Amino acid sequence: MSASKTSGRDKTGWRVAVLGGGAWGTALALAMLRADHDVRLYARDDETVAAIRDGENPRYLPGIAIEPGIAATSDIGTALTDADCVLAVAPAQALRAMLTTARPHMPKGIPLVLCAKGIERDTGALLSAIVEDMLPGTPIAALSGPSFATDVARGLPTAVVVAAREEALAAELAARFSAQNLRCYSSDDLIGVEIGGALKNVFAIAAGAVTGAGLGASAQAAMVTRGFVELRRIGASFGARPETLMGLSGLGDLLLTCSSTQSRNFAYGLALGQGKPLAGLPLAEGVPTAAIAARIATERGIDAPIITAVSAILDGTITIRQAVTALMTRPLKTETDI
Repeated sequence: MSASKTSGRDKTGWRVAVLGGGAWGTALALAMLRADHDVRLYARDDETVAAIRDGENPRYLPGIAIEPGIAATSDIGTALTDADCVLAVAPAQALRAMLTTARPHMPKGIPLVLCAKGIERDTGALLSAIVEDMLPGTPIAALSGPSFATDVARGLPTAVVVAAREEALAAELAARFSAQNLRCYSSDDLIGVEIGGALKNVFAIAAGAVTGAGLGASAQAAMVTRGFVELRRIGASFGARPETLMGLSGLGDLLLTCSSTQSRNFAYGLALGQGKPLAGLPLAEGVPTAAIAARIATERGIDAPIITAVSAILDGTITIRQAVTALMTRPLKTETDI
């Protein structure tokens, strides 16, 4: 890992700064602790910090004990001091603001690992592009794959992908992050891993909406399968490799997210399909991602009817049943025409 000051150190020698005290940030802090790292967790509010210090994060991970050893703080400078690696776990739409706060304290040359999934709504930028803009010269990686925060926090078996443009960096990060029940595979297809993680959230909303509207398991299966076709189309336009999208960070994450109410995006779509109030539901990254993904598909001339329909449903332009009717009456084509 030539770009990092930590190259050559023992596996247990890292100080990891986790920026984000939500469910996923807390779960990853626990995972890093179990991988024998010195962990500092930054959370914005003092209440969360105090709760984590007391051994629980009841707001985001109720009922899950937090093992001693995580140094929680609301001072981002303290979290970043002498860090060897940073896990950025802020939601996609808040990443730029968080990096603005972190920038004066960020040690030079250490890898920053993106742990959120999404596309910036205002600019259409992938999260790695935001880091390149805000922190030029910083080695960038992404951690993604089929994983629920509660499973990782409890230490249940989970497999994810750690991707970076430099194969050596991805391999070292994957090795250092892996622990008994967290298996990390490496990839040098950073863009492919980012695209898979971002778009699967949109299809999870679609799958939830179809389920909530009572349209049947067959419709849900069709929605997920054809959604994957759209993911491959858009991924290809960004240069993502097909095998990446077929792997954990693409198809694997899509299948998990589209099949469980543990997924915030599926749960959001479910409530949407059932006509329930959406206010107060946990953050669903697929909501802001849908509109920008639809815009990207249009600008690039990519046929993405499910993404377009989800965006329109969220805008209130069409109903779920109108969207499904439109999808079912599209011109027929061969299944392999992607």
